[in-house]
Amino acid sequence: MAIQKILTHYHPTLRQSAKEVKVFDEHIEKVIQDLEDTMFDAEGQALAAPQIGISEQIAIVDMEQDGLLQLINPSVVSESEKKTTELEGCLSVPGRFGEVTRSQMIKVKSFDLKGNEVELTAYDDIARMILHVIDNLNGILFIDVMDREISDAELEAYLEDE
Repeated sequence: MAIQKILTHYHPTLRQSAKEVKVFDEHIEKVIQDLEDTMFDAEGQALAAPQIGISEQIAIVDMEQDGLLQLINPSVVSESEKKTTELEGCLSVPGRFGEVTRSQMIKVKSFDLKGNEVELTAYDDIARMILHVIDNLNGILFIDVMDREISDAELEAYLEDE
């Protein structure tokens, strides 16, 4: 398929709730392939369709050794009371990073490529990325929910600790 241009946070598409997917056909497969190509090219870990200019409830999350998680019309069913604060960034907000507090465990309902409902439980970093892209699908960027922005010096120190 193709590598797409990633929209930046100034673009109005990123501030709108994406439309629910109602038809499960080859269009969805093409969007997911474009998301995958674009995400890997940009060295990202997750990407939502609005970030490439498609206002539809479609996103992907790279779960590394567990493969690529495809999310269509995802919604959070439940989340843990236990929360963690971690560093986040976004391909649509280049050069900015911040601390965001999110639930450590979530249950998510979504659909697969054929329109079958699936439910999954995610923890830690995967839960964080899913919550991040669900926010993206609802017109919310991490800069809207971050506790505080991280300076370049703090980012450097944070990355050295990894």
